[in-house]
Amino acid sequence: MSLAINRLRRGDRSPGAVAGFLRDHSFPLVEGPHVTFVFPGHADAVNLRHFIFGLPSTMPLQRVDGTDLWFITVEVPAKSRIEYKFDVHRGGHREWVRDPLNQFVARDPFGGNSVCQSDGYVTPEWVFEDPGARRGTLEEVQLVSDAFGGVRHVTVYKPARFRESRRYPVLLVHDGGDYLKFAAFKEVLDNLIHRGEVQPLIAVLSHPGDRLAEYPDDPRHVAFMAEELLPWVEEHYPTFERPASRGIMGASFGAVGSLSVAWRHPGVFGRVLLQSGSFAFTDIGEHERGPAFDPVVRFINEFRENPGRPSDRVFVSCGTYETLIYENRSMVPLLQETGMDIRYVEARDGHNWENWRDRLREALAWLFPGPLWMVYE
Repeated sequence: MSLAINRLRRGDRSPGAVAGFLRDHSFPLVEGPHVTFVFPGHADAVNLRHFIFGLPSTMPLQRVDGTDLWFITVEVPAKSRIEYKFDVHRGGHREWVRDPLNQFVARDPFGGNSVCQSDGYVTPEWVFEDPGARRGTLEEVQLVSDAFGGVRHVTVYKPARFRESRRYPVLLVHDGGDYLKFAAFKEVLDNLIHRGEVQPLIAVLSHPGDRLAEYPDDPRHVAFMAEELLPWVEEHYPTFERPASRGIMGASFGAVGSLSVAWRHPGVFGRVLLQSGSFAFTDIGEHERGPAFDPVVRFINEFRENPGRPSDRVFVSCGTYETLIYENRSMVPLLQETGMDIRYVEARDGHNWENWRDRLREALAWLFPGPLWMVYE
């Protein structure tokens, strides 16, 4: 149990003492390997709802006798980052709420979660806008797609000091709008390119229609990315037209889409970044992930039967607290057997945009190393 909570339970529990306790501490309380989550307020019951695979997803808080203060202490490994909410029950009603005592919030397309940063975790400083870094630019483009039979929206990132007389690598990015909004993608590129850790590159950020339908090996999506978007970029921007300077990346279903495009067009994309891929498969029997995963399973089963050699260098990352950790771990030896150069990284985090953000420096600097990163290596 938290030492601070224990002192409160054994001592003065008057409203003034509780107010002083809340004023004098930061929450959650991190004390070495132990983290205490605290919820203030009248309730019939309060549960901690976290996103850590392997632990009960609902953990009940205990009320400090004589107060409206609820708490639970859990053991958390060092350098962990955990997203969570409180499930609050009052008068027959329940509501999921963010931690009112915690200033750290992670945003995502579904809203946002409170963030617990355990002992040793630090938000990387290179994810924040650096006033000293030269800034790249974003261009919004509407591209007519024969594959989809309509207009597709893409955003083109051009690095600072872009010159038509130079040549640049190109990186196609699935869910580009989400990477920009929730993973600080532009700030990360600006900073890493400015520091010489990543080559100046052109990033083409796609905006999907129905990503759950398009990404799992949909022929329309494969054709759009490899046969329409990439040639359009190479026609309109000064790029190196060679596999080692072409990359494709994505997270979750976007990783499935990236692998699908690279596999269907071997030798085109020499660099692939797969973050927390939804690589569900069935060696035997049925999967239990719902109908949205049916096309994923069909594709990954087919890929596992005949992986070929879709790229030259592949970076794979996943959080150890994700339900997909087994599938991602199992993909690594399969990829290595193809002869591709593989780097695999795990982090004590979950299936979320800030996990994917925090892995970008190592991934991009390995796939597209700048002059200073090559010195470090």
